[in-house]
Formats: sequence, structure tokens, C-alpha cells
Amino acid sequence: MRRARPGAAARGTTERALTSVGAGADFTPDRPVSKLWHITLSVSGAEAPLKEVRRALEQLAHDHPFLLTSRYANDHAEIRYWEEARDLHDAAAVALRLWGEHRQSAKLPPWEIVGLEVIDRETYHQRIAEGYGPPPAAPVGVHPY
Repeated sequence: MRRARPGAAARGTTERALTSVGAGADFTPDRPVSKLWHITLSVSGAEAPLKEVRRALEQLAHDHPFLLTSRYANDHAEIRYWEEARDLHDAAAVALRLWGEHRQSAKLPPWEIVGLEVIDRETYHQRIAEGYGPPPAAPVGVHPY
């Protein structure tokens, strides 16, 4: 009996055999892989010069192309964008990492995340239709409060 790892070539051959891994018990081919989530991320902290805050948010928008709009002041900001994710947990996890992961590359202020809202696309559009919640992001971009 020969022991080898799955997919390893048999001795004396140069080809590798392919092996497959079965889908999990909860896999269904009809299930959507991902959907869109509307994210509102609020951050705040010590005052920073407005020009630096604006420049940093503009760089974040460049680095993260799905960014819809940012509003800012010298001690807080709100970022709104769409995220594609499998479920709310994944969308929230990505959103909570956004500020920290781009802090150095965009030279963002050392502010803390103080708020997070994650809603699905249907809920977002329902709120807008009923007159609740923030209006659609227009104009898109980085704006002062």
C-alpha cells in the first residue's frame, strides 16, 4: 500500500491526478453567492485640519472605488458606499476593516469607528421610497457637512 497526498503523481509519472472536494451540505446551486449591502460608516476623533481630512477621504475614494459619498468635519466623518458580500456578517466585517486597512495608504486621521449601519438593497430602496433615511448619494464625492 502506497501513501501519498491526494492529487500527487504516482511514482515514475510526471502527471498529477486531480481530486475534487464535495460541496458542503448547505450548498444549493440556486442560492445567490452575494448581494449588495448599503454601508454607512461613522468615524470620529481628535480635530484634524479640514484640508487633510478632505484629501484623505478623496484618496480613500480613489482606493475604494465603490465609495458613494463622504461627509466630513474636522473631528468626524460619515462614509456611505455599496459592498458586495454573501451576507450581513461578511458585509459588516469588511466595513469594520475599511478605515483601519486604509489608514496608512490614504493617510486617514487616527479616528475610531463610532457607528455602522448595514442594510440590504431592498431595505435601502424601501426607506428611500417611504421618505426615511438619507436621500440617495448625490452628488457623489467628498463634501463638508
